[in-house]
Amino acid sequence: MIVVDACVLIAHLVRDDALHARATSLLESLASEPFGTSPISLAEVLARPARAGRLERTLAALRTLDITQVGLADDAPARLADLRAITGLKLPDCCVLLNAETSAADIATFDDGLGRAAQARAIAVHG
Repeated sequence: MIVVDACVLIAHLVRDDALHARATSLLESLASEPFGTSPISLAEVLARPARAGRLERTLAALRTLDITQVGLADDAPARLADLRAITGLKLPDCCVLLNAETSAADIATFDDGLGRAAQARAIAVHG
């Protein structure tokens, strides 16, 4: 599984995003693997379209990517707090990291801080 960070999904979905072509190419290159993402990342992706009245269209676009929502376990609050304290990452990035750890998955991100933290924890990073 590849846990996809919100920045990659947003860039893929927004055609005028500076990273659109890179995100689309990355997702295409990883398409043989199943995609997953955290509910927090999905909320990040959906916030702007919801404000603009494009929520349903964005949800449909996400369905074409066949992304599985990767839930957080009951012990997630403590584990997320620990990740945040250790890495200094923002909570949404910690959710991506925790999803990758609990799913034995790689990460797709353009976020350098998240990428470094993942690599330090022996998680492969694409992007």
